[in-house]
Amino acid sequence: MEWFRKAKEGLIPQRKKEIPDGIWVKCDSCGEIIYRKELEKDLWVCSKCDHHFRIKSREYINLVLDHGELEEYDANLESSDPLGFKDSKRYPDRIKGSQKKTDLKDAVVAGIGKVDGLEISFGVMDFGFIGGSMGSVVGEKVARTIERSSERRIPLVIVSCSGGARMQEGILSLMQMAKTSALLARLYDQNIPYISVLTNPTTAGVMASYASLGDVIIAEPKALLGFAGPRVIQQTIKQDLPPGFQSSEFFLEHGFLDIICHRKDLKKNISLLLEYLS
Repeated sequence: MEWFRKAKEGLIPQRKKEIPDGIWVKCDSCGEIIYRKELEKDLWVCSKCDHHFRIKSREYINLVLDHGELEEYDANLESSDPLGFKDSKRYPDRIKGSQKKTDLKDAVVAGIGKVDGLEISFGVMDFGFIGGSMGSVVGEKVARTIERSSERRIPLVIVSCSGGARMQEGILSLMQMAKTSALLARLYDQNIPYISVLTNPTTAGVMASYASLGDVIIAEPKALLGFAGPRVIQQTIKQDLPPGFQSSEFFLEHGFLDIICHRKDLKKNISLLLEYLS
């Protein structure tokens, strides 16, 4: 048994290799474990079930605009604390925490960019900033984005992703619905095209204002869309709700949407629509 003894003496225990966090991502829809770099290459869409992961505003800028270039406007606008609001933490502390986490001043990025060489006024929301909620700064930046479209007579494209109005600003937040809607009515009178892109989720005050007022409304597949939650709706109308009634597919079937668009085709479809509308 000498050969066994020598072989055993020559064995070197192997250290267990540790896999760094964030290398693999689990799909929220089908549970598939996906290599992160492959997911990034596929624009954060699951290759197995086609689930569209939520992505950041910067990634939509890279996806939609030529060379990912945006001439940003109003980048330094910040929310104040008009109501002195405090829930589990003070509103200014919540703002600062989101600014640090997202490297944004508020929940929308806006400016001028190009799609296949055509200049557009562009805005994109970021759910990472207090759930993409619409406070007075978001409303003001969206309003200025609409005004730039009107003044320059260039098309408007807004990508929405929001949980709705920001409760920490009360009625000041709700008034942004009226302000942005009135400006879009003026844009419509000027025959300037507006394309609204809905992503997961687009709900409440944002959905009830500028997100639903596009000349053409596009949504990503299986996005959560709507105004109130299902429990509130069910209690209000006293009826059972159909399955999937707040999905992109249900909205398309009932005429609230024009197109459901895979993320990889988003720029192409926006470009074609702008060509037709312009």
